[in-house]
Amino acid sequence: MAEHVLLIGGGGREHAIARALESSEARRASSGRTESDDGEVDLYACAGNRNPGIARLATEFETLETTNPKAVREYAEDVGATLAVVGPEAPLEAGVVDELEDAGIYAFGPKAEEARIETDKAFQRRFMAEHDVPGCPEFETFDEMDAACEFIDEYDGDLAIKPAGLTGGKGVKVIGDQVSAEEGKAYIRDSDYDRIVLEERLVGEEFTVQAFVADGELRTAPAVQDHKRAYEGDEGPNTGGMGSYSDATFELPFMTEADYEEAVSIMEATVDALEEYRGILYGQFMLTSEGPKVIEFNARFGDPEAMNTLPVLETPFLDVLTAARDGDELPELEFASQATVCKYAVPEGYPTDPKAGAKVQVDEESAGDALLYYASVDERDDGIYTTTSRAFAVVGVADSITAAEEIAEEALEVAGEEGLHVRHDIGKPELVQQRIDHVAELRGNQ
Repeated sequence: MAEHVLLIGGGGREHAIARALESSEARRASSGRTESDDGEVDLYACAGNRNPGIARLATEFETLETTNPKAVREYAEDVGATLAVVGPEAPLEAGVVDELEDAGIYAFGPKAEEARIETDKAFQRRFMAEHDVPGCPEFETFDEMDAACEFIDEYDGDLAIKPAGLTGGKGVKVIGDQVSAEEGKAYIRDSDYDRIVLEERLVGEEFTVQAFVADGELRTAPAVQDHKRAYEGDEGPNTGGMGSYSDATFELPFMTEADYEEAVSIMEATVDALEEYRGILYGQFMLTSEGPKVIEFNARFGDPEAMNTLPVLETPFLDVLTAARDGDELPELEFASQATVCKYAVPEGYPTDPKAGAKVQVDEESAGDALLYYASVDERDDGIYTTTSRAFAVVGVADSITAAEEIAEEALEVAGEEGLHVRHDIGKPELVQQRIDHVAELRGNQ
């Protein structure tokens, strides 16, 4: 019997999830498992935008508002969904998982209450402090903006300013890096945020570890480094993520195995305290001179980090989903010993003044050895065009970061630069070496 899997969301992350589900049958077959193992997948998808890459893989694609739990539930019931996977954070906050569970449909994702580990940064920090989760920086929460500004004046050091709610990865301002103290206070006063978290600025190198979680168990994936800044050299405003890379090992070149294990232990402590949590737990860390500290937790795959993790996942993704649903022990995850480099193409002017309407000149065939993932695009009769958000990503997979980066660049050459912007420095040896040197300097090794 085929599983009817409903995928909720229409970005590049969800395109990667769709590919992983499609490949589950092939991965089962390569391991000697047969159709009698119920390894077939009928994929259905729904999103507010039509992703042409997902649509080509799905039996059916429905355009609907995914933050409307009842609309998602009705569609899930119409297609006879036996499983659901929620990609973005907004449907989690809206309670889509709760609604599907009420309908008897298992969704791999946290309910709204557990998703607060991402959707409410004030809750996140208080939760970490209450449960003695390691790696929590000094912080204070505010619902009076004047009080937050006074705290900035009185604090001895630099602070990160974080709106408590969801901002699509674009709301954080860091004093001493992106803004001055006076600019930070102006940002707070001019915003319409009702709650703010102020926390000590963490200095080091960022990395992400994503974990598959169910019934108190977690299985972790290789570390990934995202690049939030819009321009090369880590300049410009924050974005949803311009690209990312992973190594052929579980740790990144600037990390030790002990750094990775310490990050995993922090995630284990978090899962122990979040007794009902299920789905993906994404830990974003700063590797400081004192070891990993938690920048934030997310309640879903990262975008772009999913595009680094899922292509090298050799365990059928469907097996993880069915084990979680059926209350079985999660399978031990196997990953190919390969590096990945992901680079996003975004519309010219992104993120502050994006200009839509550039034609996308690359497709799955012309991308060569790279994997192509569509994100926010407009499919017309004569082709695919950019919108005002991230358009598509290309991912190189190879034995080394350098080789993977070259594969990604070859695909971008086909795509061209007209109407697009790309951070070409992601994954290049010079930038990776800068990360290595930075950590060595923090640790006093230089």
